[in-house]
Amino acid sequence: MLKQPSQKYRPFPPVPMTARQWPNRTLTAPPIWMSTDLRDGNQALFEPMNSERKMRMFRTLCDIGFKEIEVAFPSASQTDFNFVRQLIEGNHIPDDVTIEVLTQAREHLIRRTMESVRGARRAIVHVYNATSKTFRDVVFKMSKDEVVAMAVSSVQLIKQLAAEQPETEWVLEYSPETFSATELDFAKAICDAVTAAWGATPDNKVIINLPTTVEVATPNVYADQIEWMHRHLARRDSIILSLHPHNDRGTAVASAELGLMAGADRVEGCLFGNGERTGNVDIVTLALNLYTQGVAPGLDFSDINGIARTVEHCNQLPIHPRHPYVGDLVFTAFSGSHQDAIKKGFAAQQADAVWNVPYLPIDPTDIGRSYDSVIRINSQSGKGGIAYLMEAEYGVVMPRRLQVEFSGVVQQHTDQHGGEMTAADIWQLFSQTYLDSVQPVRYIEHHLFEHGHAQGIRVSVDVNGVSHLLKGEGNGPIDAAVHALQGIGVSVQVRSFEERSINASQDAGDAQACAFIELTVPGSGVECYGAGVDANIVTASIKALVSAVNRLGNIVVQSANQVREA
Repeated sequence: MLKQPSQKYRPFPPVPMTARQWPNRTLTAPPIWMSTDLRDGNQALFEPMNSERKMRMFRTLCDIGFKEIEVAFPSASQTDFNFVRQLIEGNHIPDDVTIEVLTQAREHLIRRTMESVRGARRAIVHVYNATSKTFRDVVFKMSKDEVVAMAVSSVQLIKQLAAEQPETEWVLEYSPETFSATELDFAKAICDAVTAAWGATPDNKVIINLPTTVEVATPNVYADQIEWMHRHLARRDSIILSLHPHNDRGTAVASAELGLMAGADRVEGCLFGNGERTGNVDIVTLALNLYTQGVAPGLDFSDINGIARTVEHCNQLPIHPRHPYVGDLVFTAFSGSHQDAIKKGFAAQQADAVWNVPYLPIDPTDIGRSYDSVIRINSQSGKGGIAYLMEAEYGVVMPRRLQVEFSGVVQQHTDQHGGEMTAADIWQLFSQTYLDSVQPVRYIEHHLFEHGHAQGIRVSVDVNGVSHLLKGEGNGPIDAAVHALQGIGVSVQVRSFEERSINASQDAGDAQACAFIELTVPGSGVECYGAGVDANIVTASIKALVSAVNRLGNIVVQSANQVREA
């Protein structure tokens, strides 16, 4: 049993402020967005990103439309330092994107950090030190004056080193770490000292970042803290006021929204809320919340599935199926009454009218999703559970999104034919849908070969009865096969790939490999799965690729037919 909270915990004191303005405000414009996925999000991973995943994440962030990206903590590791150098020396930074680097307020770390961004067109140097009483008394054992001196001397050093690299446009960012637990008068004093030391002006603004390093109160208290600072900071016209909410109480999104109402200009966070402990604020949710209120967020999430698959690959972390906007089950109704209301809403919705469909706060097509009206069949229902029976009877463990997709196939079949479906019926339908598809492309055989550092493949296929020998190269068999298929006019992207073993008979000699590939045709908004089964995992993977190509339907069929006619 939990202890009586009064014995151990105390409520955070309210901010002594009258005539607060933020409760009467609404958000009418997006903030300046800054992604911390490559720094704060990266350091929160079981296994930090390698160079390939870092570069893929950086390019994705640029494609989404971020103009400020915190790329590394360069003094923390050689890997981070090298990545910053790779971005600069390889000219990977778009002209309208500014990179940001983080450093503690310590001389040798600052010098290393400034060296990492040498030659950058524009760079934000983000320096921080903790300011709350607990850190001053317990961690640092420093007085308030000593903490201020630490911040000011660090800023002066950055200013000196910046003057030695005039080819770069420098922007200072300062964070009083643990701001949300710091006395407001002291937070103001240290921030004022920093802006004075830098010489902040309206043409040379300093970013003052006020983090909820740890959430210690309700979001309205954070909003009060932000409004108090917004009102009382010296040189406010020379400051970009920034938020960096964490999610310890599960209210980071609310804290950010109220903080913007309270006068902040900028938000730092991660895609889908990755970050230390319970995570940083979720920028996708924040941006799409604005979108549903008629405010263009300035970030492009029109292909939310593609972004999600990239983030899952880079972070090696799954996105929760109920995650706002992007979760696999967000646009799937299991309740019959929900399905009925949504279908009636779609029927009544006019193309040029304000969005007004029951249960759906956003049009799924705006973010590249679709509404899946799926009646979920579980192991206790009269029809039996699809996923349960596929695994229990045939040893096939389907990916979650394939479960949703195949449930729709089963539902369509039962709607047309009625009656009960046995495990054998479900397996037969699965085989017909995913394993036995040979139109327009039928797989015959393949041979792998090495070509330098690349994987090569020769694939024999029939396209509507005409034989083709295709050749491709890539960073693995699947990537090579994708390039090979371009020889018959098929251009696709792999969204996800999973492989599993099948051993339904419990006899190791009967074990087979099952591969699942999720494909999309660029620009089509169409996605679907393919599946392949074979004793050889590479063969199963190629079969799954061809299966998905065939299931993509008319888009790929038309391409293949054009090749046949030529």
